[in-house]
Amino acid sequence: MYCRCSTDIQSGHSSKSGEDCAHHSGHSSLEAATCRGLFSCCPECKARARSRSVCVIGFVLGAAERKLAVMDSEFNCDKEGSRVTSSLPCKKAKMDVSEDRLMSITKSVVSIPPEVMEWTDPVQGLASVRHEFGEHGGVNMSIEASSTFTVMEPETLSKMFAGQLGHERDFYIYSRHFNPTVLNSSRQIAAIEGTEAAYCTASGMAAISGVLLQLCCSGDHVVASSRLYGGTHALLAHFLPRACGIQTTFVDIENLDAVRSAIKPSTKVLYFESISNPTLTVSNIPALAQIAHEKNVKVVVDNTFAPLLISPARLGADVVLHSISKYISGASDIIAGAVCGPAELISSMMGLHQGALLLLGPTMNPQIAFQISLRLPHLGLRMKEHCDRALVFARRLRKLGLKVIYPGLEEHPQHELMKELRNEGYGFGGMLCVDLVTTELAYDFMRHLQNFSQFGLMAVSLGYHDTLMSCSGSTTSSEQSKEEQQKAGISAGLVRMSIGFTGSLEKRWSQLMEALISLKLISEKASWQN
Repeated sequence: MYCRCSTDIQSGHSSKSGEDCAHHSGHSSLEAATCRGLFSCCPECKARARSRSVCVIGFVLGAAERKLAVMDSEFNCDKEGSRVTSSLPCKKAKMDVSEDRLMSITKSVVSIPPEVMEWTDPVQGLASVRHEFGEHGGVNMSIEASSTFTVMEPETLSKMFAGQLGHERDFYIYSRHFNPTVLNSSRQIAAIEGTEAAYCTASGMAAISGVLLQLCCSGDHVVASSRLYGGTHALLAHFLPRACGIQTTFVDIENLDAVRSAIKPSTKVLYFESISNPTLTVSNIPALAQIAHEKNVKVVVDNTFAPLLISPARLGADVVLHSISKYISGASDIIAGAVCGPAELISSMMGLHQGALLLLGPTMNPQIAFQISLRLPHLGLRMKEHCDRALVFARRLRKLGLKVIYPGLEEHPQHELMKELRNEGYGFGGMLCVDLVTTELAYDFMRHLQNFSQFGLMAVSLGYHDTLMSCSGSTTSSEQSKEEQQKAGISAGLVRMSIGFTGSLEKRWSQLMEALISLKLISEKASWQN
């Protein structure tokens, strides 16, 4: 194996071009890379390996091959005509890279190359984007826990604050601005959504508010779906008008004419959820995007309920948001969010002087970013099980005569639309609703399911491995008035269920049946098989 200066560590002989250098990953000579000093053979290289900036590994994905680009950014580059060579302490270790090539490589560290965005499957998109190796060659990336970052020359700091150097070339100032670990997880989220870039935030609401405050100014207008998560509704209906002078018109997102009519000259954003919380209305993203773009309005879609299932950016959305706390996390143990969209937007949101995310400070903890990176690879497996079980339960409950809301049921108003929009193989979602009409009956139902049948847990949120249940009207949608809830289709007895995947399916079904029979919602002789 060879170090960065192409010297064989075992024999001391130098290779001509660094062939066979990446011993642990099997890359070709085109993909040869130094990984945090693993191949250091001389004191100068070893000293450099201990430096923070020995390398940043960004995978650039071509149509036919994957090339691993090794970047040296902290140390100055000497221009020689149109070429750039790294002025390394070890004279043997020169990288000769064209300036254009260097720029294309550095951009890939944050944003996703166009070739990657041509995927047709979000899980494959994620698999195609590799993270950095660990500090000592670990298969998991290292956690950069520093709040601030050092440089070798004082002028470098001035250049960073002037915008001449940045994270694109592995220059970091402060973790509220950019953090390497958070950037890696953000790049993975962007790959899933098929967007050019992404950045993770401290919460889903931070992502939502950050985007709206970046795209809108005082006096601007937003058109939003009347069927939204209660926190988002409160932000748009109350906080933004009072604090920022940003007004919102709420519309029935199914009524395309109403959406079109609500757009004003001052409208900057059309905001909706891919699958609405809690009523599970499926939004016609292509049609809505066309209406908005005709008026030069940005389309912002919250895709929290449908990671992998729906890819809003491929359907016309400009910005895709996530509450990572839900399905992407999968364990109900972290609070996090993400903004996915064009690299220009993400950069503007993190701008030192006018960036909403930077200046408001909803910074993601690098430890959380690391946890996210570990959970993303099995998101596809988890979502498939959530969705498969939700479909089975929805069909059986419907056959028992209960009022069930689930996009996978043929009688759902947007069932055919969902079939057109969804990515094949991921089902119709892990959420379903049972409408029991009254709050009292809904409470009795949930109480029995948790305390007696042990079917699930009474809790808000979603995406947990166990089933979570809540009465939306009195919890996550309580920010809306009764009239607003009625317009949104939220009844007093609507029970929202995030279907888990623990235990056998049939055992869970028997627990559900026990509660239904005990509360006389069905007869003892009732059968979903009839």
